[in-house]
Amino acid sequence: THWKHGGIVGVRGYGSGVIGRYSSLPDLFPNVANFHTVRINSTSAFFYTSKFLKEMCDIWEKYGSGLTNLHGSTGDLVLLGTTTENLEPIFAEFTSRGWDLGGSGSAMRTPSCCVGPARCEWSNINTLDINYSVTQEFQDEMHRPAFPYKFKFKTAGCAVDCIASIARADCSIIGTWKGKIAVDQAEVANYAKKGMNIGEEIVNRCPSRCMSYDGKELKITDEDCVRCMHCIANMTKALKPTGEKGATILIGSKAPFVIGATLSWVIVPFMKMEPPYNELKELVRKMWEYWDEHGKNRERIGELIIRRGMREFLEFIGVDAMPQQVKEPRRDPFFFWTEEDLQRTV
Repeated sequence: THWKHGGIVGVRGYGSGVIGRYSSLPDLFPNVANFHTVRINSTSAFFYTSKFLKEMCDIWEKYGSGLTNLHGSTGDLVLLGTTTENLEPIFAEFTSRGWDLGGSGSAMRTPSCCVGPARCEWSNINTLDINYSVTQEFQDEMHRPAFPYKFKFKTAGCAVDCIASIARADCSIIGTWKGKIAVDQAEVANYAKKGMNIGEEIVNRCPSRCMSYDGKELKITDEDCVRCMHCIANMTKALKPTGEKGATILIGSKAPFVIGATLSWVIVPFMKMEPPYNELKELVRKMWEYWDEHGKNRERIGELIIRRGMREFLEFIGVDAMPQQVKEPRRDPFFFWTEEDLQRTV
């Protein structure tokens, strides 16, 4: 395409939210010599009123091309195609109605989440409130780029992960629980009666092999359960989580760039998620401090951890090493001790 991507363009006081798009052939295509993209900070779980959508369309028809993208892969409400002189009027129109620009460049990108408790009975956390709280807390990090590269938050209410946080977010927040899975054996029998092959579709697909079915009863060894939600999602009337609810915090997923696509991996197996979510916010600030200290230009935080090692990262942010953080057993017979380990009294 004949586009020159990037360029210094934006609104006063903001370093992100507008992506400069310039045609490399302005003489041939004068009407799209400037065709900038504006990102509007989306709502939690993408709930909008019809009143706002009509207002948004009116503003964009007045100042832009009329092309929209709901939503971009980051989660913003994307307005495609406007000129430099229209950026400030567009910004004024939206901010006067209580809306704001989203993130772009080497900054925190606009957080997004699944519908959570708004429409889903299986959500273990209030994804919408967490998403809103994170957005409000880190406004400066979103609108004034200061990171080595982009950083994304996505929050899912359970491990079904409808928002795909484990594949698309530098920090994935996924709802989980501590108790047992409650089993209604009468409903299990109903599923079998209606034709479900419980042994093949449920038991054999359990990643930790914690289930068994003898044709009459479904039994679960809860201490081996990894809370993947597969069985619950497929037998919603028979199974449900119980006990204390919270979230698993994961780090590092990204699309291909330097080292290829990666999925997030666990750093905190269980964290209580209660407003104002100070434990989460303090952890995030420590992770950013490590990234700012050691990250290279255009290096995602997951790539940094892979390059320098999870042990150093965990020591810096003050999180103890746990079995849940281990992807697979070690392949070498060596132990690596720090000087502090050797000086520690037993």
